[in-house]
Order: sequence, then C-alpha cells, then structure tokens
Amino acid sequence: MNLSIFMLIFYFLFSLGLLLFMFSLMFIFYGQVYFFEWEIFSLNSVELIYVVLLDWISLFFMSFVVIISSMVVYYSKVYMMMELSKNRFILLVLLFVMSMMLMIMSPNMISILLGWDGLGLVSFCLVIYYQNVKSYNAGMVTVLSNRVGDVAILMCIAWMLNFGSWNFFIYLDYMKFSWLYLIIGLMVILASITKSAQIPFSAWLPAAMAAPTPVSALVHSSTLVTAGVYLMFRFFDFFFSTFLFNWLLLLGVLTMFMSGISANYEFDMKKIIALSTLSQLGLMMSVLSLGFQELALFHLLMHAFFKALLFLCAGVIIHNFKNFQDIRYMGNLKKFMPLTSSYFLVSSMSLCGVPFLSGFYSKDIILEMFSMMSFNLFIYIIFYLSMGLTICYSIRLYFYCFLLSHNFFSLFNLNNEDLVMMKSMLLLLLMSVLMGSLFMWVVFNYLNFIYLSKIMKFMVFYMMMGGLLIGIFISLNFNYLKSFNFKNFFINKMWFLSILTVYGLNYKMMNISLMVIKFLDFGWLEYLVSLNIYKNLVILMEIFQDIQKNLLKIFMLLFMFWVIFFYMMII
Repeated sequence: MNLSIFMLIFYFLFSLGLLLFMFSLMFIFYGQVYFFEWEIFSLNSVELIYVVLLDWISLFFMSFVVIISSMVVYYSKVYMMMELSKNRFILLVLLFVMSMMLMIMSPNMISILLGWDGLGLVSFCLVIYYQNVKSYNAGMVTVLSNRVGDVAILMCIAWMLNFGSWNFFIYLDYMKFSWLYLIIGLMVILASITKSAQIPFSAWLPAAMAAPTPVSALVHSSTLVTAGVYLMFRFFDFFFSTFLFNWLLLLGVLTMFMSGISANYEFDMKKIIALSTLSQLGLMMSVLSLGFQELALFHLLMHAFFKALLFLCAGVIIHNFKNFQDIRYMGNLKKFMPLTSSYFLVSSMSLCGVPFLSGFYSKDIILEMFSMMSFNLFIYIIFYLSMGLTICYSIRLYFYCFLLSHNFFSLFNLNNEDLVMMKSMLLLLLMSVLMGSLFMWVVFNYLNFIYLSKIMKFMVFYMMMGGLLIGIFISLNFNYLKSFNFKNFFINKMWFLSILTVYGLNYKMMNISLMVIKFLDFGWLEYLVSLNIYKNLVILMEIFQDIQKNLLKIFMLLFMFWVIFFYMMII
C-alpha cells in the first residue's frame, strides 16, 4: 500500500512539473505575467491580500522544484523501503515542496513568511527523522539558525505595516530613495544569509546532513537553501546600487573560500557534498551582489540538477555500504558499481564546470563577466581560488570513492544498482548534461561581448588544472598534510564557525533558557507553594511523632508548658 502511494505522488508531481515547464516556455515566448489577488481582510486601511505572481521566473523555478521532487519521491520508494514510518516521510516531503511553492509564487511578505517558516519547521522534522541524539542536535542547530531569518521577515512585516501593504513589488522603485527602507533591506539580507547559510550562519548546513539522503538531495538542490538566493533575486531592484551589496559580495566570496577549503579536509561523504553546495551558494550570492541578476538565476537552476544527482549517487553508495558515510572505507567502486560511478563522474564534472555540461554554461560566463568588473585584487584572487578548490575536492572525493583500493570489510556484498534508483537518476543525468545548452539557446539568448586579455581569458583553465593537480596530490599523499594539528582543527571546524555559532550561541542560549525555566517557571512556585507546604507538614509530623513516643520527659515538658500557659493567661 505504501509503495503505491509513492508511485501515485511521483506521477502527480512529474506531470505537474512538465505542465509548469510548458507554461513557463509559453510565458517567456509571449512575455506574459499573471497577477492574482485575493483579499482576506481589511483593517484600518491595511489590507491583507494574498497575491500570486506567475511569470516565467517563478514558473521555471516551480517546475524544476516539482520535477526534482518527483525524482526524489521515486528514488525514496526503494531507499526508504525498510522504514516503518514511510507515510510520515512522504507527507513531510510534500509539505516541504508545498512550502517552497508558497514562497516562490507570492510577492507578499505574509505569504512569503508562510512558506519561509514552513520550510524551517518541516526541515526540522526531516532532520530529526531518525530520532537519535545526533539528529536531534543537528535539528536544533538547523531550526534555531533559521529562526533568526524568520524573525527578520517578521520585522519586515511589522515595518511594512507603516506603508499600507505587504506587497513589496509596489515599493521596489521607491525604496531606493529613502533611508528608512534600508531597515527592510537589512532584514531581508539577514533572512537570506541565514536561509542560504552564508557566513556567519554556515554551521547548520553540514549539520543538516543527519536527514535521510533523498531529503538532502531535495534540500540542497532546489528547496531550502535556495530560498534565500531567490528572495534576494526578487528584491534585486531595491538592493542594487546600495552599499549593502558590497557587504553581501564579501560574505559570499568568503563563504565560497571557507567551504572549499573545509571540503578538502572532510571525510564524511555527505558533508563534502553539503560544503560544495555552500560554495555554490556563496557563488550565487556573489554574482547577485555584482549585479548579474539573470546569471545568478541561471546558475541556481543549473545547480539544482547536478547537485540532486550527486546526492542521489551518494545515497546509492551509502545504501550499499550499510550506512557508512566515511570515504576512507570506500574505494574501487568503479568495478562494482559502474553506472553509479558514471553518474557521479558526470555530476561532479558539471559541478566543476567541464565544457559542454550544464554547469559550464553558467559558471564560465559568470567567471568571465566577473573578470570584466573593476573589483579589487583580493576579491578576484579569492573568487578564482574558490573555483579551483571546487575541482580539488571533487577530484579527491572521486578518487577516494571510486579509484583508490577497496577499504571496506573483508566480506562485503556490493550488489549492483537498483533499477528504480537508476531510472530516477537517469533523468537528472540527462538534465545535468542538456539543460545548460537548452537554457542558453531558449531563455538567456542575448549576446554579451566579453573582451579580456589572454592571461585572464585562460585564468579559468589555469585554475582548473591547478585544482586537478592539487586534488590528485591530496588524494595520494594525504598523510603529509596531517602534521599541522591547529590548521586541521581550524579548517575542520569551518574557521571555528561551528564553535562560535553552535556552542557559543545556541548552546549558551539554551543553557540560559534552562536556568530561566528552572528558577522562574519551576522554581519560585515550587518553593513558595508545593515544596513549602510539604516541608512544613514534614516538620509537624516529626513533632507529633516525638510526642507520641510516650516518654516521661515529654509528658513532664508538656505539663510545664500548660502550667506556664495558664499562668500567663491568668496574669
């Protein structure tokens, strides 16, 4: 019965995704935009109106979210087969997709908050799906970090109450000229960098890997972490030409660099892929802050396919390795799992920007347009180094999993790939290969004249080759790099971000809240009422017990007390 529900939901989501994709092509061809309004209530000239904005951007993004979700549901049919609570899992995934759709298609801050908060709460339920201490800790870090962004959206809603409407599209042209609107801008940037895990909120993203692998594929490709980038994309007209974008560029570039270095020192397979997502999110934020709005959207859509494929390949490997995620246990999988090896290689190559795969079409033009900008040398060097580090950790991951010698148990049974998993991954493979060129021809079909010097034109190639060589060196000689303990600790802890934000913020705050509950909620009432009565009764019972021991000394004392009492009364 449960498996038939999986198939039913898969067919529904896949057909809906194809329908939305056809509509989006029609909208871009005819240049159509539909704007629906539904007034819920009106209060003192403030109207709460539910607004739906359907243009080619929202339709494309929704179609990609739904198609990837359908593939993940189909994949989960086998991956979650042995789970007892499959129905809970599938309902949570559907809630997750619905929250993302609410956020995508509305320019109203109230309905954005519905989707935004829904993403945070459902992601918490999915991260703690396996219900152990590790999952609980990861879930608490995830939900508490995301609450910062939720509070920022709530403050935006409160501030926009002054202007009579929560439809931010109305104000975008006027927001640029008033310093008061910078408060809304700061809140939106805060919300975006928490949801998209930019510095200093990066620690929750690798921690969220405690969720089941199909959920990780959904979260890291097209839903949770891309919500922040999408919100910045919608608010782009307001932010552009303000000083806020310079700070966002710095945060994005540092996030790229930090996650690229950390991924080279990580041994958990899913965390390496999560850190690669963090690197790409930093790239998207940097591109947005440089002013290339459509290129950021292009890379966001292309990244969704190859990142989902990468996670699903990792899920097949983890499934076969009896839930081991350490890449040091793996090796030589190209012999035992040839199809998965091929899919993994194509998705990694697309991530690295190898020519004529979908990642190349977005990353190459981003890097060349970046070289045309007049930014300082620090940003330029970090940007290109981060791109080289992407190739470095991808090569290292592929070496450890598929090329080096086998390091698992002596008796092992790596069965060949399941047909259902392979089918779901095949469509994502085709999209990872073909979608870049299709989008370049159909959607982003404008010409940019890029004029660069020879060394800058070949800088991408130099960095790719450098990253390739360093990745091979690290894979073959990792023991030489273990000598600097502080450096490894510094890099493994994501520049101490996990200590500062998780232990320094969440852990301390939860300790304070525990003390507040202990001393205020449970404390004073206990001491003043229940514990006080109990202690007084115990004292009285001890006195009565002493009296009832029938000792002559006690009777004489009582007689003396009575004599003194009567004497005082007579006087």
